[in-house]
Amino acid sequence: MNIKPISDLRNYNSVLKDCQNGSPVFLTKNGRGKYVIMDADQYDAMMAEIKLLAKVAGAEQRIADGEAYMSLEELKAKLGV
Repeated sequence: MNIKPISDLRNYNSVLKDCQNGSPVFLTKNGRGKYVIMDADQYDAMMAEIKLLAKVAGAEQRIADGEAYMSLEELKAKLGV
């Protein structure tokens, strides 16, 4: 875990270099976590994963609520596979 005080942003090049190594940099203010800096590609991947997990959770909830769902055969027919 890469934790730095926010004052390290005065030398932002070193902070950005740490972000490029594949792990986010956690910035603290007055000794408490305040901000996170991460690589944009890593952020995009994380957001895509969160969206996918939200869709899976929604589907699981619909199944638990008893909503009808397609069988594998019905899905294949609908997709023309």
